[in-house]
Amino acid sequence: MAEFNYIDAGSIDYKVCWDYQEKLLAEVVAEKNSAKNPAVKNFFLLVEHPHVYTLGKSGQADNMLISDKFLKKINASFYRINRGGDITYHGPGQLVGYPIIDLEYYQMGIREYIERMENAVMDSLQCYGIDSGRNPGATGVWLDAQNPVKARKICAIGVRVSRFVTMHGFALNINTDLRYFNYINPCGFNASMVTSMQNELHRPVDMEEVKTIVKANFNKHF
Repeated sequence: MAEFNYIDAGSIDYKVCWDYQEKLLAEVVAEKNSAKNPAVKNFFLLVEHPHVYTLGKSGQADNMLISDKFLKKINASFYRINRGGDITYHGPGQLVGYPIIDLEYYQMGIREYIERMENAVMDSLQCYGIDSGRNPGATGVWLDAQNPVKARKICAIGVRVSRFVTMHGFALNINTDLRYFNYINPCGFNASMVTSMQNELHRPVDMEEVKTIVKANFNKHF
């Protein structure tokens, strides 16, 4: 197996990062299609974004609950994008990971890829004593998923696959301002069903420490 080529891009505008993902995906596809050595090239972006809402290609526009005018008032932007899933929020204090990898090289399908991503995030949360799991019928990582009253989502996942190469990925709420979820139905759910590591642990969490743990767990699961 190839090791991930991690790129920590820090805080980066969503559209700039989206274009960068497309560029890297084209690189991986080009190398994969080359006659010489179908490749092990891959990339894994770790970023934070300024306040932004993104709506997946199968999402419902009415899950955005605010007007363009209010969007400007809260200093946020909005994009319709080419990943799966519905609407979600990205912002400061949230770790967003974009693996750009060739699933054929890793010999896995999309469902297994998403499950491995979920497993890596769940193991990372366990390092902080946060028990998490899956919610049947919903991607991402949840707490108390089996309890319809207490269930809350801590990590959203939405991907796109082109020629078996992935882009987009996961968004783990660390020190995220959860108020921004009140302006949408995140992934079609009520905003009260969203949480963060800070919210669960009742203290701020070191972002760089989480990145180190997340990278170790992705290496383990891939």
